[in-house]
Amino acid sequence: MAHAPQIRIPATYMRGGTSKGVFFSLQDLPQAARVPGPARDALLLRVIGSPDPYEKQIDGMGGATSSTSKTVILSKSTRADHDVDYLFGQVSIDKPFVDWSGNCGNLSAAVGSFAISSGLVEAGRIPQNGVAVVRIWQANIGKTIIAHVPITNGAVQETGDFELDGVTFPAAEVQLEFMDPAAEEEGGGGSMFPTGNLVDDLEVPGVGTFKATLINAGIPTIFINARDVGYTGTELQNAINGDPKALAMFETIRAHGALRMGLIQHLDEAAQRQHTPKVAFVAPPADYISSSGKAVTAQDVDLLVRALSMGKLHHAMMGTAAVAIGTAAAISGTLVNLAAGGIDRNAVRFGHPSGTLRVGAEASQVNGEWTVKKAIMSRSARVLMEGFVRVPGDVLS
Repeated sequence: MAHAPQIRIPATYMRGGTSKGVFFSLQDLPQAARVPGPARDALLLRVIGSPDPYEKQIDGMGGATSSTSKTVILSKSTRADHDVDYLFGQVSIDKPFVDWSGNCGNLSAAVGSFAISSGLVEAGRIPQNGVAVVRIWQANIGKTIIAHVPITNGAVQETGDFELDGVTFPAAEVQLEFMDPAAEEEGGGGSMFPTGNLVDDLEVPGVGTFKATLINAGIPTIFINARDVGYTGTELQNAINGDPKALAMFETIRAHGALRMGLIQHLDEAAQRQHTPKVAFVAPPADYISSSGKAVTAQDVDLLVRALSMGKLHHAMMGTAAVAIGTAAAISGTLVNLAAGGIDRNAVRFGHPSGTLRVGAEASQVNGEWTVKKAIMSRSARVLMEGFVRVPGDVLS
């Protein structure tokens, strides 16, 4: 029996923030995968090594976590005021499913670097030395991201002394601006708070009724108080991920929150929307030891946040969830703001399992609706490998 040979596709393996993913230029993909649909999904699943019932992704580029099961497709922007169009695909580890419902804030830090190095940004916009401002159209959610990418001798500077908790080695700092981060299309027809409330009573049958802040900013997120679900906010991954009952509880809360936010119409749809919304729990500042062994004191942070991604507690913090945290912290009366002391603020430093992160956001109320012009944070990015990925040739048949 004849078997199709492998095909090879130009690709770059990059770290962005606390995530890793496989980056493609749209024009380098096989013809059938240059448009959305089953062929594209099948290709990306095979590249990453999913679905894998062993949940290891041994036969692919994935790292068997939500932070490392990711793909990015970039192309020259079709919009005159943007440089590059950025599409993110979150690949399920154990299911034949690619979730296109949201952005990856961490990998956003690598988009500008890849775009410059791949010739997707006009040469006139790149200084010989200084900072290149890359205008990114985030196609999943229809939003603008501005990346400030350091340039040395006409090339992207990747090395530096910027340290990011959750990443072992220092690198060059990339500042990101998430413009107008509140969702427009989903949940409540454009409202940052789809229910119209800063805090809701979220009833979760079989689990309980919780105070919750349901917000569409950066990524749809459900915030609850840590104490309401029996936690302190100082937990590390093993405390949650090693407890199947806890994971099932959080997934049930996530599904009911998605329904309340109008992101799904029926509870069973939540299983096909794994990437969004996120669920996170917050608590006032407290001392704890991070996963790296670094001590975080209550004086180091304004609040504590733990967030789940793709059904597991994240080892640090998703970049888009950080935008949601910064936005909610800037609005008096949300659970995030209350955990941070209930005061007016335009920036917040929060503790996560790997350490701390600062994010800034300025919120205002216009005609009774909350709005945020932009949220700002710093990440870093680095090329890990570049060349070709190979997949069996029958993947597109």
